[in-house]
Amino acid sequence: MNDKEIIPEYHEQVYQPEADTYLLLKAVMAEIRCDDRVIEIGTGSGKIAGEVYKISKNVTATDINPHACRSAAALGPEVIRTDIAAGICSGFDLVIFNPPYLPTGEEEKIDDWLEYALDGGISGRETIEKFAEALPGIMDKNGRCLLLVSSLTGAEKVRDIFSRKKMLSFVILSEKCEDETLYILRIVHDICCDHLYS
Repeated sequence: MNDKEIIPEYHEQVYQPEADTYLLLKAVMAEIRCDDRVIEIGTGSGKIAGEVYKISKNVTATDINPHACRSAAALGPEVIRTDIAAGICSGFDLVIFNPPYLPTGEEEKIDDWLEYALDGGISGRETIEKFAEALPGIMDKNGRCLLLVSSLTGAEKVRDIFSRKKMLSFVILSEKCEDETLYILRIVHDICCDHLYS
């Protein structure tokens, strides 16, 4: 970290940048092109969208959490308050998502906005499954998606979700943390599959 870098203070109900944030950011910086139309789903603190905004002004961020929306908007990108990508038009070249992935039972739920950043449902894949439904409608036919997943949710099971949506996924980056391994999936449309089913 640069000694002169200012560390912002985030609202207590905004997910702050952690190891998963920085692993995804590393993948994004290697993937992004200056002419990409970019969307980050569930932007949280806005750390990633803010860094992308320094490269491309054509970046949109979404979050359902109003406090997260304010944090992200302060960093420059267009911010839309919505659930995943509801109401978002298609055609994004790069889609970025660090989903809530912690397996969470009913008795573990908390009644605040931070819950949306953490709670992945019983399997940890509930929000990922909703995202997989939405992705074909927002990603350009030649677009790419970078998705963070955890060993807590089962990376191969997540890959199966996208395979059923006629999409290909590849692990491009991983990092071992204390109680889990984090993976970055690069997801693209399966063009061959599109021809078969068209």
